[in-house]
Amino acid sequence: MSSTSLREGPIAATDLVSSYAEARETHSAVVFLVGERAYKLKKSVDLGFLDFSSRSKRLAVLHRELALNRRLAPDVYLGISEVLDVDGRPLDHLLVMRRMPEQRRLTHLVVSGAEVGGHLTALAHLMATFHSHAGRGPDVDESGTRDALWGRWQGNLDRAQPFVGTRLEAAEVDAVRRLAQRYLDGRAPLFEDRIRRSAIVDGHGDLLAEDIFCLSDGPRVLDCLEFDDRLRHLDRIDDMACLAMDLERLGAPGAAEGLLAAYAALSSDTAPASLVHHYIGYRAFMRAMVACLPHGRDTRSSTLPGRLLDLAQRHLEDGRVSLILVGGAPGTGKTTLAGRLAEDLGCAVLSTDLVRKELAGLPPRTHASAAAGCGIYTPAWTDRTYREVLHRAEGLLTMGRTVVLDGTWGDADLRALAASLAERTSSDLVQLRCDVPAEVATHRIVVRDSVSDADPVIAAGLREAFDDWPGSARVDTRPPVDLVAAQVQHRIQPWRTTRATGQTMRPRLPAD
Repeated sequence: MSSTSLREGPIAATDLVSSYAEARETHSAVVFLVGERAYKLKKSVDLGFLDFSSRSKRLAVLHRELALNRRLAPDVYLGISEVLDVDGRPLDHLLVMRRMPEQRRLTHLVVSGAEVGGHLTALAHLMATFHSHAGRGPDVDESGTRDALWGRWQGNLDRAQPFVGTRLEAAEVDAVRRLAQRYLDGRAPLFEDRIRRSAIVDGHGDLLAEDIFCLSDGPRVLDCLEFDDRLRHLDRIDDMACLAMDLERLGAPGAAEGLLAAYAALSSDTAPASLVHHYIGYRAFMRAMVACLPHGRDTRSSTLPGRLLDLAQRHLEDGRVSLILVGGAPGTGKTTLAGRLAEDLGCAVLSTDLVRKELAGLPPRTHASAAAGCGIYTPAWTDRTYREVLHRAEGLLTMGRTVVLDGTWGDADLRALAASLAERTSSDLVQLRCDVPAEVATHRIVVRDSVSDADPVIAAGLREAFDDWPGSARVDTRPPVDLVAAQVQHRIQPWRTTRATGQTMRPRLPAD
């Protein structure tokens, strides 16, 4: 044993291993499990994204792996040993580890249906603490930019190309590429903000259930990514998204959601849900590509790459950022629908009524009734109000947050400004025109308690002046709001409600 060896603690009686010897093979290493030890031998391979082709390179990466993994599991990583020929010459090197009990592997616990909530909470606490002390700095931050992430996407997409048409569906790969690039195109301020918040860390890089053991004295996290620092320098949410993806792959989406919620609470990380979805999609695609490599841990499953690719596409779809215009004349139910959509989708809502009063220095409930086109309802005031709403929406959209805009939206020029904003921020534009018979709208105006100053006369004038709205979907708001909102959500997120019958649907991640 080399001088890098470490004394390990005792294994609890409840955590003892059962079988004496086994061997496990991945695309880059072989692990020999013998008694209470595990010995990892790096393969002499050059896969492009890693190069272990010489003994000196393998020894260097083993020393790196030993040091890095001791950050999370110091009592598991014991040292490095030589493999000697019969004449005593060194042939290769082994990473020597304390062997972990198979029955405490997180994969085994999840697949067997064991309750893992407490273990995942403990793991979230461990990772939040680890990330709070992890390495940071300009060299680490370089990997957290939008362009750096897109570079990693491109590398994985390029490496997946040999498998497109055989193990990976071409149409799905193209959809993944398009969705990933669209999200990143409009989100540069989000990634700049993540760097400012010190969210980019020298993390684990490959957090998978297979490499996590839930022991009686707490979790052990093994096998961090050691061969390329740039791939281990990442957003802490990316680190956690890797395990969330893996839990979902194992059929435990609820566990994935619980893990992310616990981590968000413990780390006080306020990342938007769209970013979490994007990173889960990124991890699922990367895992799909790796599952296609020969001798990988997942090679035996012919369906896994396709299932992971589907998982990547669904999360990238859920991560799409939308600008939702909810318009219509007064009394048509647009404010009620806008509020319900914001609640159901977990997104922000901006009201032109509230912003107009704010700009005028008036409390929301203070009425400023005036004839149409007068007071704070002149064309200039209206233009100022809508431009301010769009300005605020832009800040939210670039930060990865879907926005619902509640206003009349009767002016085609103002709607054109909204369409330009959606295009500029690579956001999906959804246009909804609420519409009910005039007598229904009039009755609602008379009985409602609202911040709006519109009376039946003003409402009638606005209906008459409403420009044609091509591209909008007419929404009849007379049915119960639950039914109306459900129908509208199908239009906003059709991928959630049009998948094949029997296909597992993932519960929505916690709202922003």
